[in-house]
Amino acid sequence: MGILDGITVLDCSIAMAGPFAAQRLGDLGADVIKIEPLAGEWQRHAPAGGITGNKINVSFLSLNRNKRSLAVDLKSEGGKEVLRKLVETADVFIQNYRPGVAARLGVDYDSLAAINPRLIYVSMSGYGEDGPSAMRPGQDLLLQAMSGAMLSAGRAGEPPTPAGQYLVDAITAYTAFEGALAALFHRERSGEGQKVEVNMLDAITTIQMQELSVFTVGQKPQARSAEPHAHVYIRSPYGVFGTNDGKFIALAMPNFPGLARALDEPRLAGLDEMSAGWEDRDATFALVRDAIAKFSQPDALARLEAEGIWVGPVYGYADLVADPQIAHNGTFIEYDHPTEGRVKTPGFPIRFSKSPSELRRGAPLTGQHTAEVLAAAGYDAARIEALITQGAVGRGEP
Repeated sequence: MGILDGITVLDCSIAMAGPFAAQRLGDLGADVIKIEPLAGEWQRHAPAGGITGNKINVSFLSLNRNKRSLAVDLKSEGGKEVLRKLVETADVFIQNYRPGVAARLGVDYDSLAAINPRLIYVSMSGYGEDGPSAMRPGQDLLLQAMSGAMLSAGRAGEPPTPAGQYLVDAITAYTAFEGALAALFHRERSGEGQKVEVNMLDAITTIQMQELSVFTVGQKPQARSAEPHAHVYIRSPYGVFGTNDGKFIALAMPNFPGLARALDEPRLAGLDEMSAGWEDRDATFALVRDAIAKFSQPDALARLEAEGIWVGPVYGYADLVADPQIAHNGTFIEYDHPTEGRVKTPGFPIRFSKSPSELRRGAPLTGQHTAEVLAAAGYDAARIEALITQGAVGRGEP
């Protein structure tokens, strides 16, 4: 049994952050019911990388394992009736509608808490439920830009480089996951449900605890260098450096004497950490860059590691998937999906000795579990057929 076995989650979210948070709850054993429109959730029709799959694209496949799909029209009276019925016995409700939409649909916290006071209601938004930016689009890249994080790396005067992953979505998902678990624990102690609000702007801002404190408390300005230094608040050399075989290494906070020996560059030996690392950051970076460029990646790594310097290879995804530590950790899981074939995908990041996460089902087809979910909620076969005929719910493929 998973840790959350017996917990029912109603997932009314779309795109990445909400579905990812709900998937994590499902991985821990919760029964996650994905409530989606009759035509399917938005992410079913927006494939990342253009990888459409057979019937389920990779984007949706990756964010919706361990869920059952209930296709329902929440704008219809029959659909609203179905949702209210499910809320009666649900434990967690997750939505990431734009501000005001939940109230128009009648699925705001006050409405659902009146049905089930023990409900944990997770409301996710881009910038907060109200305020001057509340109605702005909550999209990952836009939040990366607004957070200030992009201007902590790269060359001065050049456009910042965004993160190579959907960083804000992922951080927001984990924040919501954490909030849901904490609220469930509170309910175990008090018996009461509550509303949990999470927004993308606060999530990406608060993980910059050190950087923003250096700015607000230490009053050190955020100033990029002429060289592509990896972080404005860490001394040089710190960043990614090219080798003579067309590859790259990452180098972090080395001691100068060891660096000089490893790279056969005596000019590094006598440098002062404070003056060279901070005040003359660009010249130091350039000196190290030119020295590393004389070696191949394996040679540079071996030389630097022999001196105890923090260094590592820059991987692509092919390198990552093939890495022995990844294999040792069992980071990826593989399973057979009825429509998408053999699936290899990142698995479960938390290991529990007595109640491990597990794969119980792959991502569902739209409405695949409509009849199953409604029967479990107390609807008889005749009423289910009537709702399907009315178009309030959708009967998906088995």
